[in-house]
Amino acid sequence: MEKIKQVIENRDVKIKPIWLMRQAGRYLPEFREIRSKNQNFIELCLNETLVPEITLQPLKRFDLDAAIIFSDILMLHYGLGQSVKFKKDFGPMLGDINDVDLNNVTEKNFIKNLEPVYESMNNLSKSLKGGDKSLIGFVGAPWTILIYMLNRQSPKKNLSNDLHNIDKKKSLSKIITKYLKIHIREQVKSGATVIQIFDSWAGLAAKDDIKSIIYNCSADLVEFTKSLGVPAICFPREIIDYKEYVSEVNPSAVNIDYNVDINYISKNINIPVQGGLDPKFLLSDKETLKSESLKILDIFKDYPYIFNLGHGVLPKTDPNMVDYLVNIVKDY
Repeated sequence: MEKIKQVIENRDVKIKPIWLMRQAGRYLPEFREIRSKNQNFIELCLNETLVPEITLQPLKRFDLDAAIIFSDILMLHYGLGQSVKFKKDFGPMLGDINDVDLNNVTEKNFIKNLEPVYESMNNLSKSLKGGDKSLIGFVGAPWTILIYMLNRQSPKKNLSNDLHNIDKKKSLSKIITKYLKIHIREQVKSGATVIQIFDSWAGLAAKDDIKSIIYNCSADLVEFTKSLGVPAICFPREIIDYKEYVSEVNPSAVNIDYNVDINYISKNINIPVQGGLDPKFLLSDKETLKSESLKILDIFKDYPYIFNLGHGVLPKTDPNMVDYLVNIVKDY
């Protein structure tokens, strides 16, 4: 049985599996070599030859317990027909959603647009079949997808006035949730054994948005994912109240960010927990990395826990430090 499923489904406390958000990507020289020859990021995410290769690169280097498909949460926007580009040193740039006739988007066309993603996952599933490593598919949570859809770029830079338009948010969140379900279903059909739901901008939500979009829409996605027979791990980054989130959304497991009080989490969260290590510790020295990692492992020693970060691996990370971290967890 996959180790991650052992922790989530059987509440196994004897093992501490490990995988890392953004484990396939910018910090690996073999990825950078591929990226230098493939400047269009969306086209790279649709490359059925390179996506499986990139996804498996970290597993060839490190003893990780899961492969997470190399993709992006903005593939949902691409599937719906909203233009998506990535500008160097700027980030994503999306087209105006008002230029997209969402009422005329069909499930068939949406799936066709993203077919290479599902083919890549199918190929990955075949290569991992019969082992104890999970194949993780993922989506952005409705709130985070909505932010990018209306803001058209990272909310670090500015926040669109449309995000104060209650009616617009309500109607779009329904469409987003509908197509996220389709995206999840197709990934599971193609071999995903776990789904992670990334709410990267949960911390930006107003009180009304937390209830109506984050809790309600995410709970809908989680229930749907579970109905497909796979666990749903949720990552509501910088959400104000993890305990309330877990109660309202009911995920199979929750990925905590690195700003939370992990002692509080261990005493107040009654489902499997994942994550929590600040990725900046991978940029520090081995002694610090070991100390901080063991601190988390000790707190969750008798708890169903999956080791991960509180956000993605940073681009300047030395792969040797990742290897060192994996060995710390495996030797625990």
